[in-house]
Amino acid sequence: MHVLVATDGKLDPAAASDFTKRLAGPDGRATILTVVEVPRAFLQEMRSQWGAAPSHGVIADDEYVETPAVIQDAPFGWPGDDALIERYLHDKQEERCTPISALLSEAGVDTNCRVVDDENVASSIISHAQEIGADVIVIGSHGQGVFQGLLGSTSTKLVRRSPTPVLLIRHDGG
Repeated sequence: MHVLVATDGKLDPAAASDFTKRLAGPDGRATILTVVEVPRAFLQEMRSQWGAAPSHGVIADDEYVETPAVIQDAPFGWPGDDALIERYLHDKQEERCTPISALLSEAGVDTNCRVVDDENVASSIISHAQEIGADVIVIGSHGQGVFQGLLGSTSTKLVRRSPTPVLLIRHDGG
């Protein structure tokens, strides 16, 4: 059986891996998926955090002493954006998927991790499940109460829309 585990990082790795290894069985496999929307509005902050260091220039009054130049916004589509987005996605995959994947690998389950950049989480999970031929989707339910259910949580959308069976793991963690 091929199990797709969708996580936003709040799903308890021990609980998720326990259910997944039972569902997958000895010859099964698991794909751990996280869907994130890259905060492109914050690319400038990401540039400074991940190494787009400000350039240096020479100011005439300083007599050839280098001082930091004024940082200007890079234009949209700046070639460094792809590298920053790739780094952001990699970090999210490590943060959210690796804890579950490591436990499953220890238990002998053939496991891989994936990260997808998309703003529509539920649709992305459904599409990915169909693409990989998943037999079941495992996802956490945060138990936020009636209002969250009425507004349409990701888990609620999956249960309503997915042609693939969905297993909810309820947890109250924040």
